Amino acid sequence: MEKNEPTQSKYDAALAKYNTQLDDAEIAAQAARIIAEKVPANNTPEVKKFLFNCIDLTTLKSEDSDESVMKFTQKVNKFDEEFPDLKNVAAICVYTNFAEVVKDTLEVEDVKIACVSAGFPSSQTFIEVKVAETAMALMEGADEIDIVISVGKFLAGDYEGIQELKATCKEHHMKVILETGALKTASNIKKASILSMYSGADFIKTSTGKQQPAATPEAALVMCQAIKEYHELTGIKVGFKPAGGINCVNDALIYYTIVKEVLGEEWLNNELFRLGTSRLANLLLSE
Repeated sequence: MEKNEPTQSKYDAALAKYNTQLDDAEIAAQAARIIAEKVPANNTPEVKKFLFNCIDLTTLKSEDSDESVMKFTQKVNKFDEEFPDLKNVAAICVYTNFAEVVKDTLEVEDVKIACVSAGFPSSQTFIEVKVAETAMALMEGADEIDIVISVGKFLAGDYEGIQELKATCKEHHMKVILETGALKTASNIKKASILSMYSGADFIKTSTGKQQPAATPEAALVMCQAIKEYHELTGIKVGFKPAGGINCVNDALIYYTIVKEVLGEEWLNNELFRLGTSRLANLLLSE
């Protein structure tokens, strides 16, 4: 452990600037209050149109193939002619090996290519493999990279790895997935949020969607509070992306409302707010 101590003290010093001792019951009560008092007013056609434009339209299935990803991308291509009065989704999110397929198929502007990378979804591999996979995704056409923290290492007090991946991403957006269901407590989620932002995250994201529980209002509230405090201290704006288990329009409205109440209107754009989902797009369109 001695070898790590100077680096660890750097992370501990970063954490020391924030209150990371949170009460889970208090966070749950705050989230419930926001949902009860504020969500109904946001249930409007304008908000739903905005939410559509914040979607990272995602396919992360074992049976994904070049052909299925091509068809998936072609639906996004057709969107503008089918719904000319709506803005398209923010991004298409796929496994690393499909970046080139999306790049070759995508015909519309303003839709980014996002790839889950760096040992997604468990993050259980060598840092060299994570760096190589991230670099390959960017080389194949990815605009944005979604990585997962090493939850096991984090819980053991080892906070390394994210800065190296940000160095690989350079100017490309890096979204850091905390896997909040595995972190379990509000205090752990707050610490992981702070350390991810300190290490260069452009977005912090709740979940991979591969583990339950995935996104929750309580995790979202803690993460947005951390983003706010980090911005107040550093002047750096970091985005927020709930993902995993967003199965209905009301779920999306809840996350929108938490962002609006905690972070304010300046975070309500798709440069700072995304929704990771495969189902939500059709549900929003039908409404």
